[in-house]
Amino acid sequence: MHFIFTVVAGTSTLLALAGAAYSALCVWAAGRFCRQPKHSPQLDFEPPVSILKSLKGLDPHMYEALRSHCRFDYGEYELVFGASDPAEPAVALVKRLQQEFPHRTICVVPCPQSLGMNGKVSTLAQMLPKARYEHILINDSDIVAPTDYLRRVIRPLADERVGMVTSLYRGLAGKTVPSRMEALGLSTDFMGGVLVAREMEGGVRFALGATMATTKSVLREIGGLEALVDYLGDDYELGARTAAAGYKVELSDVVVETTLPDYRLGEFWSHQLRWARNVKDRRYAQYFGLIVTFGLVWGVLAVLAAPHAWWAWVALLIVGLSRLAAAVAIGRGVLDDPGVIRDLWLVPLRDFVALVVWVVSFLGDQVEWRGLKFRVRDGKLQKL
Repeated sequence: MHFIFTVVAGTSTLLALAGAAYSALCVWAAGRFCRQPKHSPQLDFEPPVSILKSLKGLDPHMYEALRSHCRFDYGEYELVFGASDPAEPAVALVKRLQQEFPHRTICVVPCPQSLGMNGKVSTLAQMLPKARYEHILINDSDIVAPTDYLRRVIRPLADERVGMVTSLYRGLAGKTVPSRMEALGLSTDFMGGVLVAREMEGGVRFALGATMATTKSVLREIGGLEALVDYLGDDYELGARTAAAGYKVELSDVVVETTLPDYRLGEFWSHQLRWARNVKDRRYAQYFGLIVTFGLVWGVLAVLAAPHAWWAWVALLIVGLSRLAAAVAIGRGVLDDPGVIRDLWLVPLRDFVALVVWVVSFLGDQVEWRGLKFRVRDGKLQKL
């Protein structure tokens, strides 16, 4: 039995030190992102833009999010909303926007057809022909953006080699602990992974749903939105196809905010597992490599298995400090998330839950989305 505990402690210590190295890599990647040269302003590049948003249900602080898109410091743009159901409650918010901002071009497009399993993409595909302009911006309905957002996101598209622009985002947590854990995970873990992938893969090869700026021409070249109507991770797929077509996917220097609901534990678990199984399905090798990102948990396990071993305590100290340093470097230094410092005490719990989700994700391919159960195969949703 002593031998088994020693093996567990030794293995956990090695994984903890690997986790410390990964955290250091996150800090380095965050520094590289912050020091990157900003895109030089091109005063002659401000094309008209169509902003597309699919409506489905009501998100927390949704009106404030939509309202932020009416206040952009930008020349000419339109807001195009799509609704698959005439009784969609979010349409009332759009009507309110039209009254508050009569000078803005704001319209709602009926999208009655169901083109595939992903209702959002099905709606977007029906909206796209109604968009007036060549330059397109797609983002989620709960995104809050600063006034210079559109200018900073569209600017990189002046380079014809850039086919898509995406952006980092932080979560505005609700009041529940699961909601705060998700926001913490976004700011201290997920976005760190995005920055590390950007450095290790020589650029971003996917997109994030918080921002997807592109053109109609690029969308046609990669098969259009109709080709994505059965994919769960449509944002990832859209960016991946753009990169595969030979275009650059640029990570903007602007950070936006997404509002998170007051998750109950079951809702939080379902959301985390859905995300995990989708990433596992699309990037299996990279997903398996996430084993090193749970360094803090491995450090605790090493100490529990060998409480009298000095090297286990040293490993825990190293990985603990490096994990917190990475959390602050990314959460505060890059994302300017005020909730990170407040919720640092939740990092160990959040990392433990994330490890459990990671393990369970390998035990199946079923996900729950909008009250329905699906199987994920090759990125596509198959209804059970």
